[in-house]
Amino acid sequence: MGDQKEKVLSGLLVAGVICIAANLRPAITSVGPVIGTIRHSLHMSNAQAGFITTLPLLAFALISPLAPKLASQIGQELTLLLGIVILFIGILARTAGNAAMLYIGTAFVGTGIAIGNVLLPSLIKHRVPEKLGLMTSIYTTVMGGFAALASGVSVPIVDGLGLGWKWGLLVWGILSVLAALVWIPQLRRHARVKFSAHQETPGRSVWLSPLAWQVTLFLGLQSFLFYSTIAWLAEIMVSHGTSLVAAGWMVSIMQFVSLPATFMTPIWAERMKNQIPLVFGITIFYLCGLTGLLYGGHMFWMWICIILIGIAQGASISLALAFIGLRSKTATEAANLSGMSQSAGYLVAAAGPFLIGWLYDRAHNWHMPVVIMMICGILMLATGTGAGRNKYVSR
Repeated sequence: MGDQKEKVLSGLLVAGVICIAANLRPAITSVGPVIGTIRHSLHMSNAQAGFITTLPLLAFALISPLAPKLASQIGQELTLLLGIVILFIGILARTAGNAAMLYIGTAFVGTGIAIGNVLLPSLIKHRVPEKLGLMTSIYTTVMGGFAALASGVSVPIVDGLGLGWKWGLLVWGILSVLAALVWIPQLRRHARVKFSAHQETPGRSVWLSPLAWQVTLFLGLQSFLFYSTIAWLAEIMVSHGTSLVAAGWMVSIMQFVSLPATFMTPIWAERMKNQIPLVFGITIFYLCGLTGLLYGGHMFWMWICIILIGIAQGASISLALAFIGLRSKTATEAANLSGMSQSAGYLVAAAGPFLIGWLYDRAHNWHMPVVIMMICGILMLATGTGAGRNKYVSR
């Protein structure tokens, strides 16, 4: 009977993690394919529209250090539920139909997602440390899958069904309600992981660890590339002659093809002595794919480039999150590293969508924005080779 109860509890935990993971990207990735529609509806510039995608990343940076502190007081489970509620409020607020509420709601969306981003790796390290690689694979794959789905169906919801962009963004609130209901049984558990960003080991701050900074910058740079392409790939493809509907599906398919890499990378990473070969492979795929966006060409070649970018995205995001567990000895250390990497890292990422939109407004072409993304890929290689070493941040 005890074994049966433990299986049920484990199943509920996995289901809850999956449902929360399903909420961590759609509220953001659903914006990119319809960003042109939103821009025209609210009379925004490209830079102002890009800020819609940048704002959640700023929220990630500000909230990430606070989420583990709150979790240490009320428990990770309750804090995660609070994050889902905040996310739902933000999704509702964005549909008010004016720029101010769009920005405010987006800030709430970023706050809710930030809590999940930070606490899921730590929760997994605490509750199922023996299945770190597998659980990381599962939740990052679900996260990527729903991100792709949101990108693909946004334009059909907005234009095909004629519901408008507000309903296209609101529909993802259904996932928040489902996640809250599935997660409620976990409130019986209170995994209070002690958090102190400046004293997780005697005399040693994670903020003073070179390895922690390499993990942080790798996460930040890969997020810069991810959110920049999510925000602007559809517009780039339209500039190459693709229809808006087709461009939206290309963004979606780019994310769907990332799923095998998203799932397998943490499993491979956990089994490898170091993860440097994975970092090299990710960089090569990114640079080859971005070269295609830079020069354009036959649609077949463009599809190949999008697939390469998708694989690189999937591998890089799951590797960045896997680094949090792999470079930490304990759940406490993982919480500290997660808070640091997702705070400082997302400050780097936040510059992406806004900077890319601003550069396009100035140059009126996509050459310089894509070159900037290629430079980020090279910098990601430099930081990733350091983060991939078989060491812990505490030593």
